[in-house]
Amino acid sequence: MNPVEKYIQTYRESHTHPLNHLFHLFGIPMIVVSLPLFFWNWRWALALFVVGWIFQFIGHWIEGKPPAFFKNPTFLLIGPLWWVKKLFGLEGKPNESGPKGNE
Repeated sequence: MNPVEKYIQTYRESHTHPLNHLFHLFGIPMIVVSLPLFFWNWRWALALFVVGWIFQFIGHWIEGKPPAFFKNPTFLLIGPLWWVKKLFGLEGKPNESGPKGNE
């Protein structure tokens, strides 16, 4: 398993509650979209950014676990990757091994 897949597996294990998934499915894109939007409309960008983070923290409150990026900031990049994989059905299963098996 490559390092990115390991991060995604760890992320998946700390995000198991369906309501946390729901809040992340809305919160993550709001945060991502807000970043470039700051160049055009900082008020909308700020609103999206703040509400997106509120959604994230509500999801983690429901889950009963702290955000993964509290332990490792790399998870700030893994979250959007997880979202894209989930959106396009590329998420896979937690115990799925890669083409070479478990390494």
